[in-house]
Amino acid sequence: MTEIIDGNAVAGQIRAELTGAIETLTDAGSQPGLATVLMGDDPASQTYVNMKQRDCEEVGIDGVHVEIDGGASAETLYETIADLNDDPDVHGYLVQSPVPDHIDYREVIRRIDPAKDVDGFHPENVGRLVAGDARFRPCTPHGVQKLLEATGVETEGADVTVVGRSDIVGKPLANLLIQKADDGNATVTVCHSRTEDLATKTRAADIVVAACGVPELIDGSMIGEGAVVVDVGVNRVDADTEKGYELVGDVEFESAKEVASAITPVPGGVGPMTRAMLLYNTVAAASAQTGVDVDLP
Repeated sequence: MTEIIDGNAVAGQIRAELTGAIETLTDAGSQPGLATVLMGDDPASQTYVNMKQRDCEEVGIDGVHVEIDGGASAETLYETIADLNDDPDVHGYLVQSPVPDHIDYREVIRRIDPAKDVDGFHPENVGRLVAGDARFRPCTPHGVQKLLEATGVETEGADVTVVGRSDIVGKPLANLLIQKADDGNATVTVCHSRTEDLATKTRAADIVVAACGVPELIDGSMIGEGAVVVDVGVNRVDADTEKGYELVGDVEFESAKEVASAITPVPGGVGPMTRAMLLYNTVAAASAQTGVDVDLP
């Protein structure tokens, strides 16, 4: 029987284990604080920040949300970033992407205090991750590692194929998996839109991570017997449903689960883990900034 990896359950366990650390910090007078910044009125982004703020409330993190008109100047956003950098009660924050077209998102990331960059996107934090001295592991790649760990999947010596080379998932995950660490030590192949004969690469892998943003690109014929499949993709496709669409991953789930030993569903797989690891990074940031030691899951 193929194991369906329950991201909701693993994320719930991590949130539960974080509450002790949050209580320790709060009792020491340093309740962890996470701010979200949303520029514009993108409905999906609004949903994401609402979920993140709800997560904060659930575990005892002080959530702050800042909304900026989509037509405002870049300087308006930069001033908000500067205020958050200086606010001792905000230990971590993020600027929700996408930002309006007139905003340079790379410049936004560069202006965030690296010590509060709980997404792990600042160039300093990227460099530290590559060097094997990560301050924060980016939330989705770290969530993938936690899912593999919870499922009992060993990465040491494993052949892993990552399909996708984004700065958010593909590149940082590949870097994490090759580190000399208990949840690393893998041999990693990174595939992308210019890869020839993708199926040969994915079929040879013990673990396939799909993170390319192409609906159902990978089907069961491209998966080796008994491989573990982690589907990071979340794609909205037209469907005969009440909403007029459905969410599917980068993997064709029904055919892939016939050959995989374990697989994440969409939704309910990696998504909940991304949000849980954001809370994890916020608590880690609060601990580092206040000097209060805590035990992290």
